[in-house]
Amino acid sequence: MTFLLFISFIILLRIGELLLSKRNEKWLLQNGAIEYGEKHYPFIVVLHVSFIVSLIFEYSMLQTVSYSSFLIAFYFLLIAVKIWIILSLGKFWNTKIYHIRKFPLIKKGLYKYFKHPNYIIVIAEIAVIPLAFHLYYSAIIFSILNAIMLFVRINEENKVLENCDEVALV
Repeated sequence: MTFLLFISFIILLRIGELLLSKRNEKWLLQNGAIEYGEKHYPFIVVLHVSFIVSLIFEYSMLQTVSYSSFLIAFYFLLIAVKIWIILSLGKFWNTKIYHIRKFPLIKKGLYKYFKHPNYIIVIAEIAVIPLAFHLYYSAIIFSILNAIMLFVRINEENKVLENCDEVALV
């Protein structure tokens, strides 16, 4: 029952993030934003959907059902940090990469200290979620796939940062 509630929460949270991203995307485009990384974005979507499917599949194959209360609590701490990141970026937060000329780079919240704090959270989520339920195959496979995807993604974002004097990178 705990897993069912937890995975339902994750799915609803992801849907909420996508809806917020879509709303912010409309605002960004109305304000002259240009999208970057369109070629790799579908792979990010497939990665995250496959991750959830993998969690459900691996969990259904387990002989014994147990979970780590500590890791579940840690996941909710990660969500609190993610909310802080989203609030720091405001209408600039998005699941895609957008650039609006002449907007200053966001430098508040964790963005004061880290270039890509959202990805620190994503890396942790991809590991913590399956480990909370002892889903080791999902944790290992998707941590590796996520690392490859983030390598591509962060390189794309860094190119945008390097080629722009004043940018709002989201």
